[in-house]
Amino acid sequence: MNRLSTLTRMICVFFLLVISVNSFAQKNEALQAKLQSVINAHQAIIGFSLMDLQNGDTLTINGAKHLPMQSVFKFHLALAILNQVDQGKLRLDQKILIRKSDLMPDTWSPLRDKYPNGEVEIPLSELLRVTVAESDNNGCDLLFRLIGGPAKVNAYIHSLGVKEIAITATEHEMHHNEQAQFTNWTTARAATQLLKLFYSKHLLSASSQEFLWNVMTGTTRISTKIKGQLPAGTPVAHKTGYSGVNDAGITAASNDIGVVTLPNGKHFALAVFVSMTKEDEKTIDATIAELTKTSWDYLINNSL
Repeated sequence: MNRLSTLTRMICVFFLLVISVNSFAQKNEALQAKLQSVINAHQAIIGFSLMDLQNGDTLTINGAKHLPMQSVFKFHLALAILNQVDQGKLRLDQKILIRKSDLMPDTWSPLRDKYPNGEVEIPLSELLRVTVAESDNNGCDLLFRLIGGPAKVNAYIHSLGVKEIAITATEHEMHHNEQAQFTNWTTARAATQLLKLFYSKHLLSASSQEFLWNVMTGTTRISTKIKGQLPAGTPVAHKTGYSGVNDAGITAASNDIGVVTLPNGKHFALAVFVSMTKEDEKTIDATIAELTKTSWDYLINNSL
């Protein structure tokens, strides 16, 4: 009787587990189907990665495609610079000389607009802030020069175990050669992998972590990408990237990666890379926003 009772309990547990696993799989299949339908509605190459930062579980669509980053790589650059700060090789309060020759005239640069004649020194902290939060292209290349070039940043990111990425060209090089942007590529899953490492607080010192987190959540550029359909005031630590539209009417890259805070205090990482499309910027931004909101709606009540 005891053996039969034990066997009966084991059978019941087995079937409950099967039901639970099937339910889990079906929920994620439903989410994947919704995300896929959003992607399928657009004439674009879209790389997508969603990571539940509580457990590291990840859902990707075209997650292994090599796609151009554009200014998303300024996040990677900031991590490398702050690693140098933590090693004592740089200081956030050290002054960086900006010459007039450092300020490309025909590129996005609030720094140049503020100091059109150059010949001024600003603290490294301000140079990092304007590069990441305002996506300043001249500031980016000043930081590249400070650290020793894109290869140094590439090597640092690879040393973290994030291999599906290449950083080879400066903003100046991308500005003067349209094809150079494709040499600065990542996969969507590598982007969320790096965001997970950043979120885990194991990469940087506490002060550097707090500095970059505040810069990324306090970005001054209006963004209708990840934040586009989220409730007002939702904390998002993110970095966008945008190529602009070329003479053939093609947008090579319109991207956003970031860490989103849910109302329950949990977090998820998201990376969306939209590439090689003739859709307009408003449509692209709405696509990224819809993918984010679909993820948000699911993760409020579920885990991946």
